[in-house]
Amino acid sequence: MIPSNITATKTAELNHLSLLNPSDLEGSSYGDLRQRLLDKKAKIGVVGLGYVGLPLSMAFASKGYHVIGFDNNPQKVELLNQGKSYIQDVPTPEVTKNLEAKRFEAYPNFSKIKDCDVIVICVPTPLSKTKDPDMSYILQALEKVEASMRVGQLVILESTTYPGTTREVMLPQLEGAGKRILGRNFVVGKDFYLAFSPERVDPGNAKYNVYNTPKVVGGVTPQCGELASIFYSNVMDKVVQVSSPESAEMVKLLENTFRCVNIALVNEVAIMCEKLQVDCWEVIEAASTKPFGFMPFFPGPGLGGHCIPIDPTYLSWKLRSLNYTARFIDLANSINSSMPSFCVEKINQALNKQSKAINGSKILILGVAYKKDIDDLRESPALDVIHLLKGKGANVDYFDPYIPAIDWDHLEMSSIELSPAKISQYDLVVITTDHSNVDYASVVKNARLVVDSRNALRDYKEDKIVKL
Repeated sequence: MIPSNITATKTAELNHLSLLNPSDLEGSSYGDLRQRLLDKKAKIGVVGLGYVGLPLSMAFASKGYHVIGFDNNPQKVELLNQGKSYIQDVPTPEVTKNLEAKRFEAYPNFSKIKDCDVIVICVPTPLSKTKDPDMSYILQALEKVEASMRVGQLVILESTTYPGTTREVMLPQLEGAGKRILGRNFVVGKDFYLAFSPERVDPGNAKYNVYNTPKVVGGVTPQCGELASIFYSNVMDKVVQVSSPESAEMVKLLENTFRCVNIALVNEVAIMCEKLQVDCWEVIEAASTKPFGFMPFFPGPGLGGHCIPIDPTYLSWKLRSLNYTARFIDLANSINSSMPSFCVEKINQALNKQSKAINGSKILILGVAYKKDIDDLRESPALDVIHLLKGKGANVDYFDPYIPAIDWDHLEMSSIELSPAKISQYDLVVITTDHSNVDYASVVKNARLVVDSRNALRDYKEDKIVKL
Protein backbone atom coordinates (compact mmCIF):
# COMPACT_ATOMS: atom_id res chain seq x y z
CA MET A 1 0.00 0.00 0.00
CA ILE A 2 1.33 3.44 -0.97
CA PRO A 3 1.11 6.07 1.81
CA SER A 4 -1.73 8.52 1.18
CA ASN A 5 0.36 11.65 1.48
CA ILE A 6 2.31 11.05 -1.73
CA THR A 7 0.69 13.17 -4.45
CA ALA A 8 -2.02 11.42 -6.47
CA THR A 9 -0.26 11.35 -9.83
CA LYS A 10 2.82 9.87 -8.21
CA THR A 11 0.73 7.27 -6.40
CA ALA A 12 -0.42 5.94 -9.76
CA GLU A 13 3.15 5.81 -11.01
CA LEU A 14 4.35 4.02 -7.87
CA ASN A 15 1.58 1.45 -8.12
CA HIS A 16 2.48 0.92 -11.77
CA LEU A 17 6.10 0.40 -10.83
CA SER A 18 5.36 -1.95 -7.96
CA LEU A 19 2.66 -4.07 -9.56
CA LEU A 20 3.28 -4.15 -13.30
CA ASN A 21 7.06 -4.43 -13.67
CA PRO A 22 8.19 -7.25 -11.34
CA SER A 23 10.78 -8.44 -13.85
CA ASP A 24 12.67 -5.17 -13.45
CA LEU A 25 13.18 -5.99 -9.79
CA GLU A 26 14.37 -9.60 -10.03
CA GLY A 27 17.48 -10.17 -7.96
CA SER A 28 17.14 -6.79 -6.26
CA SER A 29 16.79 -5.87 -2.60
CA TYR A 30 13.90 -3.58 -3.45
CA GLY A 31 11.02 -5.62 -2.05
CA ASP A 32 12.60 -6.22 1.35
CA LEU A 33 13.61 -2.60 1.84
CA ARG A 34 10.25 -1.34 0.64
CA GLN A 35 8.44 -3.52 3.17
CA ARG A 36 10.77 -2.47 5.99
CA LEU A 37 10.05 1.18 5.17
CA LEU A 38 6.30 0.62 5.09
CA ASP A 39 6.43 -1.31 8.39
CA LYS A 40 8.71 1.35 9.99
CA LYS A 41 11.24 -1.36 10.77
CA ALA A 42 14.00 0.25 8.75
CA LYS A 43 16.98 1.56 10.73
CA ILE A 44 17.85 5.15 9.84
CA GLY A 45 21.34 6.68 9.75
CA VAL A 46 21.76 10.48 9.65
CA VAL A 47 25.19 11.85 8.75
CA GLY A 48 25.64 15.37 10.12
CA LEU A 49 23.73 16.41 13.25
CA GLY A 50 23.39 20.12 12.69
CA TYR A 51 20.44 22.40 11.90
CA VAL A 52 19.12 19.90 9.34
CA GLY A 53 20.26 16.51 10.57
CA LEU A 54 19.28 16.77 14.22
CA PRO A 55 15.64 17.86 13.67
CA LEU A 56 15.33 15.12 11.03
CA SER A 57 16.74 12.54 13.43
CA MET A 58 14.33 13.54 16.18
CA ALA A 59 11.37 13.52 13.78
CA PHE A 60 12.00 9.92 12.69
CA ALA A 61 12.86 8.74 16.19
CA SER A 62 9.68 10.32 17.55
CA LYS A 63 7.69 8.36 14.95
CA GLY A 64 9.12 5.07 16.19
CA TYR A 65 12.13 4.55 13.94
CA HIS A 66 15.54 3.55 15.33
CA VAL A 67 17.86 6.41 14.35
CA ILE A 68 21.66 6.39 14.49
CA GLY A 69 23.27 9.80 14.22
CA PHE A 70 26.83 10.36 12.99
CA ASP A 71 28.89 13.51 13.45
CA ASN A 72 32.61 14.31 13.37
CA ASN A 73 32.23 16.66 16.34
CA PRO A 74 32.71 14.57 19.51
CA GLN A 75 31.34 17.38 21.70
CA LYS A 76 28.02 17.30 19.84
CA VAL A 77 27.86 13.53 20.10
CA GLU A 78 28.60 13.64 23.83
CA LEU A 79 25.86 16.19 24.47
CA LEU A 80 23.30 14.17 22.51
CA ASN A 81 24.17 10.96 24.32
CA GLN A 82 23.61 12.89 27.56
CA GLY A 83 20.13 13.76 26.28
CA LYS A 84 20.96 17.42 25.63
CA SER A 85 20.19 19.53 22.56
CA TYR A 86 22.37 22.32 21.19
CA ILE A 87 19.87 23.49 18.56
CA GLN A 88 17.10 25.94 19.37
CA ASP A 89 14.43 24.17 17.29
CA VAL A 90 15.07 20.81 19.02
CA PRO A 91 14.01 20.83 22.70
CA THR A 92 16.28 18.94 25.09
CA PRO A 93 13.32 16.87 26.43
CA GLU A 94 12.77 15.50 22.91
CA VAL A 95 16.37 14.27 22.73
CA THR A 96 16.12 12.81 26.24
CA LYS A 97 12.85 11.03 25.42
CA ASN A 98 14.19 9.38 22.27
CA LEU A 99 17.47 8.46 23.96
CA GLU A 100 15.74 6.83 26.91
CA ALA A 101 13.35 4.99 24.59
CA LYS A 102 16.43 3.63 22.75
CA ARG A 103 15.18 5.12 19.49
CA PHE A 104 18.24 7.35 19.09
CA GLU A 105 21.99 7.02 19.52
CA ALA A 106 24.91 9.09 18.26
CA TYR A 107 28.49 8.23 17.29
CA PRO A 108 31.60 10.21 16.22
CA ASN A 109 32.70 7.29 13.99
CA PHE A 110 30.87 5.70 11.10
CA SER A 111 31.28 1.97 11.57
CA LYS A 112 27.56 1.48 12.24
CA ILE A 113 26.67 2.76 8.75
CA LYS A 114 26.44 -0.89 7.71
CA ASP A 115 23.58 -1.40 10.19
CA CYS A 116 21.43 1.30 8.56
CA ASP A 117 18.78 0.62 5.93
CA VAL A 118 18.54 4.31 5.02
CA ILE A 119 21.44 6.79 5.15
CA VAL A 120 20.61 10.50 4.95
CA ILE A 121 23.51 12.91 4.40
CA CYS A 122 22.95 16.34 5.94
CA VAL A 123 26.40 17.94 5.96
CA PRO A 124 27.27 21.62 5.32
CA THR A 125 27.92 22.90 1.80
CA PRO A 126 29.59 26.30 2.24
CA LEU A 127 31.39 28.39 -0.36
CA SER A 128 35.16 28.64 -0.61
CA LYS A 129 36.94 31.99 -0.37
CA THR A 130 36.74 32.18 -4.17
CA LYS A 131 32.94 31.64 -4.04
CA ASP A 132 33.22 28.14 -5.51
CA PRO A 133 31.19 25.27 -4.00
CA ASP A 134 33.06 23.59 -1.14
CA MET A 135 32.19 19.93 -1.63
CA SER A 136 34.64 18.65 0.96
CA TYR A 137 32.00 17.80 3.58
CA ILE A 138 29.94 15.82 1.08
CA LEU A 139 33.04 14.01 -0.20
CA GLN A 140 34.16 13.13 3.34
CA ALA A 141 30.71 11.80 4.20
CA LEU A 142 30.56 9.90 0.92
CA GLU A 143 33.91 8.25 1.60
CA LYS A 144 32.74 7.06 5.03
CA VAL A 145 29.43 5.78 3.70
CA GLU A 146 31.14 3.92 0.88
CA ALA A 147 33.61 2.27 3.27
CA SER A 148 30.83 0.63 5.33
CA MET A 149 28.12 0.24 2.70
CA ARG A 150 26.24 -3.01 2.07
CA VAL A 151 23.65 -4.32 -0.37
CA GLY A 152 20.10 -3.01 0.00
CA GLN A 153 20.65 0.48 1.40
CA LEU A 154 18.91 3.70 0.40
CA VAL A 155 21.22 6.75 0.38
CA ILE A 156 19.66 10.22 0.30
CA LEU A 157 21.54 13.49 -0.01
CA GLU A 158 19.84 16.48 1.64
CA SER A 159 22.77 18.92 1.54
CA THR A 160 22.15 21.81 -0.83
CA THR A 161 24.30 21.56 -3.92
CA TYR A 162 24.43 22.22 -7.65
CA PRO A 163 22.29 20.24 -10.14
CA GLY A 164 24.12 17.08 -11.12
CA THR A 165 25.87 16.36 -7.81
CA THR A 166 23.85 13.26 -6.94
CA ARG A 167 24.31 11.61 -10.33
CA GLU A 168 27.78 12.90 -11.23
CA VAL A 169 29.55 12.81 -7.85
CA MET A 170 27.70 10.44 -5.54
CA LEU A 171 26.53 7.75 -7.95
CA PRO A 172 29.94 6.66 -9.36
CA GLN A 173 31.53 6.44 -5.92
CA LEU A 174 28.69 4.47 -4.38
CA GLU A 175 28.59 2.13 -7.38
CA GLY A 176 32.27 1.43 -6.78
CA ALA A 177 31.56 0.23 -3.23
CA GLY A 178 30.21 -2.99 -4.77
CA LYS A 179 33.69 -4.21 -5.70
CA ARG A 180 34.51 -4.69 -2.03
CA ILE A 181 31.40 -6.85 -1.48
CA LEU A 182 30.37 -8.37 -4.81
CA GLY A 183 33.56 -8.11 -6.85
CA ARG A 184 31.72 -5.81 -9.26
CA ASN A 185 30.11 -2.39 -9.23
CA PHE A 186 26.80 -2.00 -7.45
CA VAL A 187 23.84 -1.45 -9.76
CA VAL A 188 21.72 1.51 -8.69
CA GLY A 189 18.05 0.61 -8.38
CA LYS A 190 18.96 -3.02 -7.72
CA ASP A 191 21.86 -3.34 -5.26
CA PHE A 192 21.40 0.09 -3.67
CA TYR A 193 19.15 3.13 -4.07
CA LEU A 194 20.06 6.81 -4.39
CA ALA A 195 17.98 9.99 -4.23
CA PHE A 196 18.18 13.69 -3.53
CA SER A 197 15.74 15.52 -1.25
CA PRO A 198 16.47 19.18 -0.50
CA GLU A 199 16.28 20.30 3.11
CA ARG A 200 13.77 23.07 3.76
CA VAL A 201 14.68 24.01 7.31
CA ASP A 202 13.76 27.52 8.45
CA PRO A 203 15.26 28.01 11.93
CA GLY A 204 12.89 29.69 14.37
CA ASN A 205 9.80 29.25 12.18
CA ALA A 206 6.95 28.46 14.58
CA LYS A 207 4.48 27.59 11.79
CA TYR A 208 6.42 25.32 9.43
CA ASN A 209 8.64 22.50 10.63
CA VAL A 210 10.05 19.17 9.51
CA TYR A 211 6.60 17.56 9.65
CA ASN A 212 4.36 19.98 7.75
CA THR A 213 6.79 21.36 5.18
CA PRO A 214 6.24 19.41 1.92
CA LYS A 215 9.20 17.18 1.03
CA VAL A 216 10.53 17.11 -2.54
CA VAL A 217 12.21 13.88 -3.66
CA GLY A 218 14.02 12.89 -6.85
CA GLY A 219 15.47 9.39 -7.35
CA VAL A 220 18.14 8.23 -9.78
CA THR A 221 15.77 5.44 -10.88
CA PRO A 222 12.00 5.02 -10.39
CA GLN A 223 12.71 2.46 -7.66
CA CYS A 224 14.98 4.93 -5.88
CA GLY A 225 12.34 7.66 -6.08
CA GLU A 226 9.60 5.41 -4.75
CA LEU A 227 11.61 4.15 -1.78
CA ALA A 228 12.68 7.67 -0.82
CA SER A 229 9.06 8.84 -1.09
CA ILE A 230 7.82 6.04 1.13
CA PHE A 231 10.60 6.78 3.62
CA TYR A 232 9.66 10.45 4.04
CA SER A 233 5.91 9.87 3.84
CA ASN A 234 5.93 8.00 7.13
CA VAL A 235 6.93 11.25 8.88
CA MET A 236 6.16 14.21 6.60
CA ASP A 237 2.60 15.32 5.85
CA LYS A 238 3.20 15.62 2.10
CA VAL A 239 5.79 14.22 -0.29
CA VAL A 240 6.23 15.58 -3.82
CA GLN A 241 8.18 13.26 -6.10
CA VAL A 242 9.90 14.75 -9.15
CA SER A 243 11.38 12.89 -12.09
CA SER A 244 15.09 13.08 -11.26
CA PRO A 245 17.63 14.18 -8.65
CA GLU A 246 18.60 17.05 -10.95
CA SER A 247 15.05 18.42 -10.76
CA ALA A 248 15.05 18.08 -6.97
CA GLU A 249 18.44 19.81 -6.73
CA MET A 250 17.14 22.63 -8.94
CA VAL A 251 14.00 23.04 -6.83
CA LYS A 252 16.06 24.05 -3.81
CA LEU A 253 18.16 26.49 -5.79
CA LEU A 254 15.09 28.07 -7.41
CA GLU A 255 13.44 28.59 -4.02
CA ASN A 256 16.37 30.47 -2.58
CA THR A 257 17.32 32.27 -5.79
CA PHE A 258 13.76 33.63 -5.83
CA ARG A 259 14.26 35.06 -2.35
CA CYS A 260 17.79 36.29 -3.08
CA VAL A 261 16.72 38.20 -6.19
CA ASN A 262 13.65 39.74 -4.56
CA ILE A 263 15.59 40.79 -1.46
CA ALA A 264 18.18 42.37 -3.76
CA LEU A 265 15.39 44.25 -5.53
CA VAL A 266 14.02 45.67 -2.31
CA ASN A 267 17.53 46.47 -1.06
CA GLU A 268 18.07 48.51 -4.20
CA VAL A 269 14.67 50.13 -3.66
CA ALA A 270 15.94 51.21 -0.22
CA ILE A 271 19.01 52.78 -1.84
CA MET A 272 16.85 54.51 -4.45
CA CYS A 273 14.40 55.74 -1.82
CA GLU A 274 17.24 57.34 0.12
CA LYS A 275 18.31 59.27 -2.97
CA LEU A 276 14.68 60.26 -3.60
CA GLN A 277 14.19 61.17 0.09
CA VAL A 278 11.27 58.73 0.35
CA ASP A 279 10.61 56.36 3.26
CA CYS A 280 11.10 52.87 1.74
CA TRP A 281 9.34 51.17 4.66
CA GLU A 282 6.22 53.26 4.07
CA VAL A 283 6.36 52.41 0.36
CA ILE A 284 6.64 48.66 1.03
CA GLU A 285 3.84 48.73 3.59
CA ALA A 286 1.51 50.57 1.20
CA ALA A 287 2.40 48.30 -1.74
CA SER A 288 1.63 45.28 0.46
CA THR A 289 -2.03 46.28 0.61
CA LYS A 290 -2.43 45.14 -3.00
CA PRO A 291 -4.22 41.76 -2.75
CA PHE A 292 -2.69 40.33 -5.93
CA GLY A 293 0.52 40.50 -7.94
CA PHE A 294 2.75 41.71 -5.09
CA MET A 295 4.65 39.90 -2.34
CA PRO A 296 6.46 42.00 0.27
CA PHE A 297 10.19 41.59 0.87
CA PHE A 298 12.15 43.81 3.22
CA PRO A 299 15.57 45.48 3.07
CA GLY A 300 18.26 45.00 5.68
CA PRO A 301 21.99 45.20 6.40
CA GLY A 302 22.73 42.19 4.19
CA LEU A 303 21.88 38.53 3.65
CA GLY A 304 22.51 35.84 6.23
CA GLY A 305 21.75 32.24 7.01
CA HIS A 306 22.60 28.85 5.60
CA CYS A 307 20.78 29.14 2.26
CA ILE A 308 20.01 32.48 0.63
CA PRO A 309 23.55 33.93 0.50
CA ILE A 310 24.99 30.61 -0.72
CA ASP A 311 22.55 28.55 -2.79
CA PRO A 312 22.17 30.90 -5.78
CA THR A 313 25.97 31.00 -6.09
CA TYR A 314 25.99 27.20 -6.46
CA LEU A 315 23.67 27.58 -9.44
CA SER A 316 25.67 30.45 -10.90
CA TRP A 317 28.90 28.43 -10.57
CA LYS A 318 27.39 25.42 -12.33
CA LEU A 319 26.12 27.54 -15.21
CA ARG A 320 29.52 29.19 -15.69
CA SER A 321 30.87 25.69 -16.36
CA LEU A 322 28.25 25.49 -19.14
CA ASN A 323 29.36 28.82 -20.62
CA TYR A 324 26.29 30.69 -19.37
CA THR A 325 26.14 33.73 -17.09
CA ALA A 326 23.32 33.79 -14.54
CA ARG A 327 22.91 37.56 -14.73
CA PHE A 328 20.07 37.97 -12.24
CA ILE A 329 22.00 35.99 -9.63
CA ASP A 330 25.24 37.89 -10.15
CA LEU A 331 23.47 41.24 -9.96
CA ALA A 332 21.51 40.20 -6.87
CA ASN A 333 24.68 39.00 -5.15
CA SER A 334 26.39 42.29 -5.95
CA ILE A 335 23.55 44.36 -4.45
CA ASN A 336 23.08 42.19 -1.38
CA SER A 337 26.78 42.01 -0.59
CA SER A 338 26.96 45.84 -0.71
CA MET A 339 24.35 46.29 2.04
CA PRO A 340 26.70 46.08 5.06
CA SER A 341 28.68 48.96 3.53
CA PHE A 342 25.44 50.86 2.88
CA CYS A 343 24.50 50.36 6.53
CA VAL A 344 27.91 51.62 7.68
CA GLU A 345 27.52 54.67 5.43
CA LYS A 346 24.20 55.37 7.17
CA ILE A 347 26.05 55.18 10.48
CA ASN A 348 28.72 57.54 9.17
CA GLN A 349 26.12 60.08 8.02
CA ALA A 350 24.22 59.89 11.32
CA LEU A 351 27.39 60.52 13.33
CA ASN A 352 28.51 63.32 11.02
CA LYS A 353 25.29 65.19 11.76
CA GLN A 354 26.32 65.02 15.44
CA SER A 355 29.80 66.34 14.51
CA LYS A 356 31.34 62.95 15.27
CA ALA A 357 33.39 60.46 13.25
CA ILE A 358 33.19 56.69 13.26
CA ASN A 359 36.83 56.64 14.35
CA GLY A 360 36.82 56.67 18.14
CA SER A 361 33.04 56.45 18.54
CA LYS A 362 31.45 53.92 20.88
CA ILE A 363 28.93 51.88 18.90
CA LEU A 364 26.55 49.20 20.17
CA ILE A 365 25.29 46.53 17.77
CA LEU A 366 21.86 45.19 18.75
CA GLY A 367 21.46 41.64 17.43
CA VAL A 368 24.10 39.56 15.66
CA ALA A 369 22.07 36.47 14.67
CA TYR A 370 21.28 36.39 10.96
CA LYS A 371 17.55 36.82 11.66
CA LYS A 372 15.26 37.55 14.59
CA ASP A 373 14.66 35.23 17.53
CA ILE A 374 17.22 32.54 16.66
CA ASP A 375 20.74 31.66 17.82
CA ASP A 376 22.29 31.20 14.37
CA LEU A 377 25.31 33.27 13.29
CA ARG A 378 25.88 31.71 9.88
CA GLU A 379 26.63 34.33 7.22
CA SER A 380 25.18 37.03 9.49
CA PRO A 381 25.51 40.52 7.98
CA ALA A 382 26.00 41.90 11.50
CA LEU A 383 29.48 40.36 11.48
CA ASP A 384 30.33 42.28 8.30
CA VAL A 385 29.03 45.50 9.85
CA ILE A 386 31.18 44.93 12.95
CA HIS A 387 34.26 44.23 10.83
CA LEU A 388 33.71 47.40 8.78
CA LEU A 389 33.17 49.56 11.86
CA LYS A 390 36.23 48.19 13.61
CA GLY A 391 38.22 48.77 10.42
CA LYS A 392 37.22 52.44 10.59
CA GLY A 393 38.38 52.74 14.19
CA ALA A 394 35.10 52.38 16.07
CA ASN A 395 34.91 50.83 19.53
CA VAL A 396 32.23 48.19 19.01
CA ASP A 397 30.22 46.12 21.50
CA TYR A 398 27.17 43.99 20.89
CA PHE A 399 24.10 42.67 22.66
CA ASP A 400 22.21 39.57 21.59
CA PRO A 401 20.00 37.59 23.99
CA TYR A 402 20.49 34.42 21.91
CA ILE A 403 24.25 34.61 21.32
CA PRO A 404 26.26 35.18 24.51
CA ALA A 405 29.62 35.04 22.76
CA ILE A 406 31.07 35.27 19.25
CA ASP A 407 34.05 33.23 18.14
CA TRP A 408 33.45 33.42 14.42
CA ASP A 409 34.96 34.97 11.33
CA HIS A 410 38.02 36.30 13.20
CA LEU A 411 35.85 37.96 15.85
CA GLU A 412 36.00 37.14 19.54
CA MET A 413 33.45 39.13 21.54
CA SER A 414 30.96 38.65 24.38
CA SER A 415 27.49 40.12 24.64
CA ILE A 416 27.17 43.01 27.09
CA GLU A 417 24.48 43.30 29.75
CA LEU A 418 21.84 45.62 28.31
CA SER A 419 20.59 48.30 30.69
CA PRO A 420 19.39 51.92 30.37
CA ALA A 421 22.64 53.18 31.88
CA LYS A 422 24.71 51.04 29.52
CA ILE A 423 22.76 52.14 26.43
CA SER A 424 23.33 55.80 27.26
CA GLN A 425 27.10 55.33 27.21
CA TYR A 426 27.22 54.71 23.45
CA ASP A 427 27.45 57.37 20.77
CA LEU A 428 25.23 55.29 18.53
CA VAL A 429 23.14 52.08 18.64
CA VAL A 430 22.68 50.01 15.47
CA ILE A 431 19.76 47.58 15.21
CA THR A 432 21.07 44.86 12.90
CA THR A 433 18.72 42.07 14.08
CA ASP A 434 15.25 42.87 15.41
CA HIS A 435 14.85 40.28 18.18
CA SER A 436 11.38 40.33 19.74
CA ASN A 437 12.59 40.24 23.34
CA VAL A 438 14.54 43.50 23.28
CA ASP A 439 13.08 46.48 25.18
CA TYR A 440 13.01 48.92 22.27
CA ALA A 441 11.22 51.57 24.33
CA SER A 442 14.25 51.64 26.61
CA VAL A 443 16.57 51.77 23.60
CA VAL A 444 14.74 54.79 22.17
CA LYS A 445 14.58 56.53 25.54
CA ASN A 446 18.22 56.09 26.49
CA ALA A 447 20.16 55.98 23.22
CA ARG A 448 21.79 59.15 21.94
CA LEU A 449 21.38 58.06 18.33
CA VAL A 450 19.94 54.96 16.63
CA VAL A 451 20.40 53.52 13.14
CA ASP A 452 17.55 51.06 12.56
CA SER A 453 18.28 48.68 9.68
CA ARG A 454 15.22 46.47 10.34
CA ASN A 455 12.38 48.96 10.95
CA ALA A 456 12.14 47.69 14.52
CA LEU A 457 11.29 51.22 15.68
CA ARG A 458 8.47 51.77 13.20
CA ASP A 459 6.17 52.99 15.99
CA TYR A 460 8.59 55.66 17.22
CA LYS A 461 8.93 59.08 15.62
CA GLU A 462 12.03 60.78 16.96
CA ASP A 463 14.79 62.72 15.21
CA LYS A 464 17.50 60.56 16.74
CA ILE A 465 16.20 57.49 14.85
CA VAL A 466 17.73 56.99 11.40
CA LYS A 467 16.13 54.29 9.23
CA LEU A 468 17.95 52.22 6.64
